[in-house]
Amino acid sequence: MSAQEETKEAPRQEKAPESPQQQPGGKPGGRTGTDLGWTLARYLVMPVFLVLVCLGLYLAISARTLDSIEKRSLSREYITQKVIEHLEISAVATVLIVLISVTAGVILTRPVMRWVAPYIVGIASTGQALPSIGVIVLIAVLTGQFGFKIAVFSLIIYAFLPILRNTMVGIQQVDRSIIEAGRGMGMTNAAVLFKIELPLAIPIMLAGIRTALIIVVGTAALATFINAGGMGDIINSGIKLSKDTILITGSVLTAVLALSVDYVAGIAEDVLKPKGL
Repeated sequence: MSAQEETKEAPRQEKAPESPQQQPGGKPGGRTGTDLGWTLARYLVMPVFLVLVCLGLYLAISARTLDSIEKRSLSREYITQKVIEHLEISAVATVLIVLISVTAGVILTRPVMRWVAPYIVGIASTGQALPSIGVIVLIAVLTGQFGFKIAVFSLIIYAFLPILRNTMVGIQQVDRSIIEAGRGMGMTNAAVLFKIELPLAIPIMLAGIRTALIIVVGTAALATFINAGGMGDIINSGIKLSKDTILITGSVLTAVLALSVDYVAGIAEDVLKPKGL
């Protein structure tokens, strides 16, 4: 009987845990240096540009000898007052537009209301197809009223379409299989709307809100023609008085204000957009 040879098992070598792949930027799994550079450039270029524009405007005005009319129209108190009036008109109009447009967009995407959606969108398109100053002045003349409320009402009509259309498109592009899966889990129609459709539609809705906001801020300068105030008062004064200094200052500050609002809206869009979309 031959002796059995005892075989020794070689010990299994455990693999060392793999370290996360180093990305070109440096930190494992983190953002690359290139991505970080583009992000910083995106958020810093516009503020620096606007500061340089304002600084250049200030130096150009300071180098000129201003008469009493120009000093009064370009005083810090007067410009601050007009900026606040402009922002008040824009803020109130934008909030009301968002509330009305999003609500209308949700209602028009319900099955029972889809047949009327093309007609509502067509009517909303008419408001934006008309010249902006024509909408503002025409509504003021037809109602016989002037001032803040009419300016806000006119801006609602003029900037209603982008949010309405983007809300409808955002909800309609949601995958039907996801909606059916939610209903299969026992979700009610309201739960499907607020937990599936609206969250998935937010990126497109935010783009529409940003577009409407810029339209409102730019068009609000025309509110001066119906005695609603705003930055348009400075521009209008420069035109009436034939003062190029006042006209250029009002125009540049209005453009800076619009670009600043667009910059803030872009940051808000990035922050509010659901992660992963």
